[in-house]
Amino acid sequence: MAAAAPPPSPTPAPAVIREDLIPTAPQVFSRIRLATNADVPHIHKLIHQMAVFERLTHLFSATESSLSTTLFPENSPPPFTTFTVFLLEVSQNPFLPIDNQNCTNFSPIHKTINLDLPVSDAEAEMFKSGGNDAVVAGFVLFFPNYSSFLAKPGFYIEDIFVRECYRRKGFGRLLLSTVAAQAAKMGYGRVEWVVLDWNVNAIKFYEEMGAQILQEWRVCRLTGGALEAFANVNI
Repeated sequence: MAAAAPPPSPTPAPAVIREDLIPTAPQVFSRIRLATNADVPHIHKLIHQMAVFERLTHLFSATESSLSTTLFPENSPPPFTTFTVFLLEVSQNPFLPIDNQNCTNFSPIHKTINLDLPVSDAEAEMFKSGGNDAVVAGFVLFFPNYSSFLAKPGFYIEDIFVRECYRRKGFGRLLLSTVAAQAAKMGYGRVEWVVLDWNVNAIKFYEEMGAQILQEWRVCRLTGGALEAFANVNI
C-alpha cells in the first residue's frame, strides 16, 4: 500500500514592511532670494569660481569693494531696473520666512529638491549664509535691456553659476526659470544670455529647455586699452 502524501507546507505569512525602515531619498531645501550688499563676499567668490570654470581667470579683476560699489551703490534704483542678483541658498532644514527685502515685486522662491545621493559640500563653511546650516550654492546676475523689434524691455543675464557639488540637480534650471518668471510677470519680451562654444553640456541644457542658440550672431566687445583708444576717436 502506497504511503500517504505529506501534508502541504503552511503558506508563509506575508512580510510586514515597516515604513520607518524604508530608505528615503535625501532632500535639500532651496531658496532663491534677492542678494544684498552683505552677500558681496559670497558673490565675489562665486564669480572667481566661475572664471576658473570658464578658463578666464586672466580677465578677472573684480574685488569685493568694486562689486559692492557697482552692484549696491548708495541710493540704488529698485531691483529689476538695474543690476540685480538672485542668490541660491540650500539647507538641510526648511528656511524661515524673511521679509520681501523692500521689494514689492518679488518674494523669495522656495523649493524642496529630492536627491539621488546626499551632497558632500567641502566648502560649506566658506559659503555659510546667515544662521542655521544654509549655504550659498549659486547665483544669477542680470539687468534690463531693450528690443526695438519687439518694442519691449527684457532681461540680459550676464552671469549664471552653480557651484560644482550642486550641479546636475535642477538648480541651474531653477535660477533661469526664476528670471524668466520675473520677466513674464513684468510683461518683458525676452530673456537672453551667451554661452561659450566649448561648453557643450550647457548648450544641450539650454536647447532642451527651449532656448534658441543663435549661431549667426557674434558678440562684439570693446574693453581695456581698446575701449580707451576708441573713446578718443573723432573727439
